[in-house]
Amino acid sequence: MTALRLLTIAEAARRIAARDLSPVELTRAFLDRIATTDGVLHSFIAVTADAALAEAKQAEAAIMAGGARGPLHGVPYALKDIYDTAGLATTAHSARCKDRVPDTDAHAVAMLRAAGGVLLGKLATHEFATGGPSWDLPWPAARNPWDIARFPGGSSSGSGAAVAAALVPGAMGSDTGGSIRLPAAFCGTAGIKPTYGRVSKRGVLPLSFTLDNAGPLAWTVEDCAILLQAIAGHDPLDPASADVPLPDFRATLANGVKGLRIGVVRHWYDGDRRASPEVIAAMDAAIEVLRALGAEIREVTLRPLADYQACMRIIGLSESFAIHADHLRDTPQDYGEVFRYRIMPGAFVPATDYVQALRLQRVLAQQMFDALRDVDALVTASIWGEAPLMAPMRAEANFAAPPLTNPFNVSQLPALSLCNGFSAAGLPLSMQIAGRAFDEATVLRIGHAYEQATPWRARRPEVPATPFIDSAADQTAPPPSDAARETYAVLAARAALPLDARQFAQACEALPHVEAMGAALPRNLPFGAELATTNLFDAE
Repeated sequence: MTALRLLTIAEAARRIAARDLSPVELTRAFLDRIATTDGVLHSFIAVTADAALAEAKQAEAAIMAGGARGPLHGVPYALKDIYDTAGLATTAHSARCKDRVPDTDAHAVAMLRAAGGVLLGKLATHEFATGGPSWDLPWPAARNPWDIARFPGGSSSGSGAAVAAALVPGAMGSDTGGSIRLPAAFCGTAGIKPTYGRVSKRGVLPLSFTLDNAGPLAWTVEDCAILLQAIAGHDPLDPASADVPLPDFRATLANGVKGLRIGVVRHWYDGDRRASPEVIAAMDAAIEVLRALGAEIREVTLRPLADYQACMRIIGLSESFAIHADHLRDTPQDYGEVFRYRIMPGAFVPATDYVQALRLQRVLAQQMFDALRDVDALVTASIWGEAPLMAPMRAEANFAAPPLTNPFNVSQLPALSLCNGFSAAGLPLSMQIAGRAFDEATVLRIGHAYEQATPWRARRPEVPATPFIDSAADQTAPPPSDAARETYAVLAARAALPLDARQFAQACEALPHVEAMGAALPRNLPFGAELATTNLFDAE
């Protein structure tokens, strides 16, 4: 019999509904797994064992009395620690918020509770959902269960690691530039960024109001559909929430892909910049699987990845710095070094660049909308190669390589990451499937068909018993040139940023990349090219 911790949400739900599996027994199995394994992975920053068992007992009693209310009733889940939880600390993995205890649940959390889910605890994240591996925060960084010396992806790092290692069957993440899809890719799970506005962000700590999305990670596409069903829907208290019909995401999962037109955006991973040979080979094989299943495959050309990166970075830096500006000026010591390094350059983005980036966002999104009139979905790679080793985040890594995930944050369209093979080193590879606005059902349908036709879900990581010991992390930046020192000192003073010598050198290392992205923004947009506002879908 399959170990309880390896059950998918769908499998567990069927057994619970048939009264063949106790929610208490299932919850204990995952709590035991966390207790024996997470000392190595550090995917959880808080485990709510007593509360989880109490919720499981309540679910079991309700199911025995009247039946399961849905597929999450009695099934455990966990939350990236940027989701507010009433009476339970929500810290954003930051010293600034280590004692922050909300009075109310985030909207998505309230919906998960209403669906009968059992909360196991709060998961590690990059600080305030941005940055990279950090060694100076109150909790350690999460590890990749396929190789604990490697990066699990971020910023929903704990979500990806916990699901892959079978510490929890499903988890909530957030995605501003790829933070659901990258951990899903590096950890070999599925993860979907919904259409902007499909899931309420109320009660989820923000990074970028224009780009943030809340969504799930799970071992299978079907489980992502179950979790998305529970949290999706209009929230009148969230100004970005879309009042649109909510389909049954599982209703068409088994319809296959025969007759669907799938556009492959090959030039992003094999043209604009070249992914590893293993990624390209895995993409070629995945495309042939979809073709063999009956999909019509077409090649699609869109704007270069660098355009999306410039747009996303300028918007994201501006908005994230605005959110944290006062605290960064007054109490910078409350933040980790990687977060400061990542966010401080937002102080130097001119308002004209921010507005131009919002105008470019509409142009880029419209081109993608137009492409999706001729195809039903887009397919491209999720990552450039296998998960890298854990290492300090430098400016070159942060800015030089445009993430393959950014285009779907800029366009605000739904995008799913799912495993499409393994490297020679046994590390997961991944592809993205993206679709039209609010057509998550087709995206999930294609992903499910591919997943059912391939063997990748049968393979799980073996987590070692011994933690990985890091050497000291060094974020030191090279000393700035005299010219850079003179130029950026004026800008830092204008932004009222009290930078010490180390922080100033880090800013000087990052700023040329930010300036280059600003310079790459188009200056010849027509007078009528409006900026993107709450959402883009009136542009269709």
